[in-house]
Amino acid sequence: MLIDSHCHLDMDDYADDLDAVLARAKTAGVEKIITIGIDLASSRQALALARKYPMLKATVGIHPHDTSTASDTDWEGLLSLVADGGDAIVGWGEIGLDYAKNHSPQAIQRRQFAHQLELAARARLPVIIHDRDAHDDTLAILTASPARGHGGVLHCFSGDWSFAKKVLDLGLYISLSGVVTFKNAAALQEVAAKIPLDRLLLETDGPFLAPHPYRGKRNEPAWVVKTAEHIAQVRGIPVTELAAATRDNTSRLFSIQ
Repeated sequence: MLIDSHCHLDMDDYADDLDAVLARAKTAGVEKIITIGIDLASSRQALALARKYPMLKATVGIHPHDTSTASDTDWEGLLSLVADGGDAIVGWGEIGLDYAKNHSPQAIQRRQFAHQLELAARARLPVIIHDRDAHDDTLAILTASPARGHGGVLHCFSGDWSFAKKVLDLGLYISLSGVVTFKNAAALQEVAAKIPLDRLLLETDGPFLAPHPYRGKRNEPAWVVKTAEHIAQVRGIPVTELAAATRDNTSRLFSIQ
């Protein structure tokens, strides 16, 4: 059995067939899915979905794209969701830095990343970290923050093995998406081969980044199986072993029973 540790089931891409999407995930062997908040509204919706569907868990947070418009009302709203959500909410994120698109100024992204790490620590939740073209600053902020004491994961990992080792040295997990199945993903495949098995998570990041052979289509949780199969092949281990390990890692990080 597998866990999709990161997707966005609140998005309009799933509005017309979410029940079918979840049914296909179950058929494929996916037992749990974590649907991720990217702002206050989507965090509310993630919690609502987790309450409706037993196989879902939710997180809350503000994506780096939206940090320039975040206000005290947003922070208070997220903390209120955590207080109200009980064990349906398992993490804080996604949060972090995105220097590829810079929808928010980098200085604001850095400040709000550090602030959300503090909020996550206050809520006693692990963090889900978005890092795009910002490896050095991501590491610097994480290194300076005591908030990572509750654990965390670099989602949709995009670095090489050298960067991965630095992330692992901070005690964090690494999550690989369908990108690792692409022909031009040699650096990620090296990470997949070398990472200790007890520090690896799997995700779809649906509706984005569908794995081969579905590249370019709307992604969905059932297809995390393709990522698992590819990584198992890279490591030379049975996919059942990889599935069990990544399921246990995800359950441990996010306290999923």
